[in-house]
Amino acid sequence: MRQSRRLLALVSALALVTSLAAGCGGSDDSGGGNGLEKKDMKVASLPLVDGAALYIAQKEGLFKAEGLNVKIVPVAQSIKALPALKNGEVDAIAGANYVSFLQANEQGALKLSILAEGATLTSNMMNVLVMPNSKIKTAKDLEGKKVAVNILNNIQGLTLDSILKANNVDPKKVQYVAIPFPQMASALQKGQVDAIHTVEPFLSDIEKKDGARVVVDGGSEPVTGMPISGYVSTQEFTKKNPKTAAAFQRAIIKAQKIASQDRKRVEEVLPGYAKIDPQVASVITLPGYPTSLSTTRIQQIVDLMTTSGLLKQKPDLKSVLFQPTS
Repeated sequence: MRQSRRLLALVSALALVTSLAAGCGGSDDSGGGNGLEKKDMKVASLPLVDGAALYIAQKEGLFKAEGLNVKIVPVAQSIKALPALKNGEVDAIAGANYVSFLQANEQGALKLSILAEGATLTSNMMNVLVMPNSKIKTAKDLEGKKVAVNILNNIQGLTLDSILKANNVDPKKVQYVAIPFPQMASALQKGQVDAIHTVEPFLSDIEKKDGARVVVDGGSEPVTGMPISGYVSTQEFTKKNPKTAAAFQRAIIKAQKIASQDRKRVEEVLPGYAKIDPQVASVITLPGYPTSLSTTRIQQIVDLMTTSGLLKQKPDLKSVLFQPTS
């Protein structure tokens, strides 16, 4: 049943390509004199802390230094950009959750290529929140309750299920409801759900504005440090444009290093693309920003997905993780 729902979700997402493509016109394939196969790239991006490096790279001129002209296309859910990625209307997706794209790869919806890692889970960067007057006090109290997640059968449910099991809670008794991150606060306020599993910067924003309180630290053991999202493309794109993909990867890794070493640089870009108050940006919990593309690290999410039944078999990560040839 869950497999059918995932397939249905991917099919439904295909219908959304027209709206995304409307803002994505064609791109110049000329790489100019720098040896790149193409200099113009379109990158779909979510308004999450995961993708801060994309905006840092843009702000600091790291893409330009590599000969790239990157246009950023905002999206609410990375899976909504999947059809556009497959059809070449965007070249990459920033903040793409690994679960959706590893599933799409297994199901043949696309041949995935991970260009760079985006974020790893840290304590209190993705929490389960309730309204201040809620009777839900502990993880156990979530049994029989509705909990909002961004996408069903995905990274949130996967990691939260692991935490619940570790705390002797039956995940099957928790009803997940799909609600996009920007709409979760309203759904919680209106009582449409009992709790929300939200991520920064929405997490700190609703805590500040509505007094919402944490009942489960979504970054706690056994999933602390788990890789959750990255910068993805297709193997078709990377094989056709290996130098362009390598240039993009270099720029992102440089930006990831900045994000991991200097919080202020992350705070500077967040208000613009995440649409949050600078004061909120200064207090939010940031994820880990990996500064390399690690097979060992990505294997963690693959293993958890396989154990949980979200993948039937483990993919060949040598073909999935993009490694420049020069």
